[in-house]
Amino acid sequence: MRITKIEKKKHLYLLEVDGQDSLYITEDTIVRFMLSKGKEITEQEFRELRDFAQFSYGKNLALYYLSFKQRTKKEVSDYLKKYEIEENNIVKIVTVLEEEKWLDDGNYVDSYVRQNALNGDKGPAMIRQKLMQKGIPKPLIDKRLAEEDFSELAGKIGEKLVGRYQRKLPLRALQDKVVQGLMGKGFSYETAKQSLGQLELVADEENEDDLIAKELDKQYRKYSRKYEGYELKQRLIQALARRGYDFDRIQTVLRDYL
Repeated sequence: MRITKIEKKKHLYLLEVDGQDSLYITEDTIVRFMLSKGKEITEQEFRELRDFAQFSYGKNLALYYLSFKQRTKKEVSDYLKKYEIEENNIVKIVTVLEEEKWLDDGNYVDSYVRQNALNGDKGPAMIRQKLMQKGIPKPLIDKRLAEEDFSELAGKIGEKLVGRYQRKLPLRALQDKVVQGLMGKGFSYETAKQSLGQLELVADEENEDDLIAKELDKQYRKYSRKYEGYELKQRLIQALARRGYDFDRIQTVLRDYL
């Protein structure tokens, strides 16, 4: 077979060969196989250059993808699949990129955890979930997480939660909100409780009086339509208790209200 045409098309070259479909190849393919117009090649050579052309094209795509930010092996593999790179070439590309240090899932995990400690808000469980979604093996993630102390980060997030809800909730509800908020971010119950203890929260009596008065008005409007007397009082006690007010405060405010 004879090469009848090699023409540059943007980032690739159009290759035409007698008796074969035309295909796009990379400059690396031209150099590797020393291709030129008029050169005679065998069917075996054509198959080899076609396979290498896709490998080379796929590798260039992967390097472009990696130029924006660090990626995992799975992310690169998924990206190449979108461009219909064959599976065997994807495996080879990922292997080569690992050897050349473009891909390193262990380093990715380390960077992710360090960045989260600096300006993130994720606890170990959420980090594990996010990284596993990116195709990183759980043992690799857990090994790195075991080396990290999350207590300081949990404390910072706890402080933010207090700042957000302190004027809106009574002490008990605020404490629950901090623990639930930290657990929702992926911190363990033990870490959340430890962080809560370090915050040393105390009740703001004046604020809680205002809060319970407003809440009582709201609940009274709701339940007084259906209940009265003892049943109404019990409904109000239950509603206020669910919102974190202590029993003594509830009894005191109800004595003056009803």
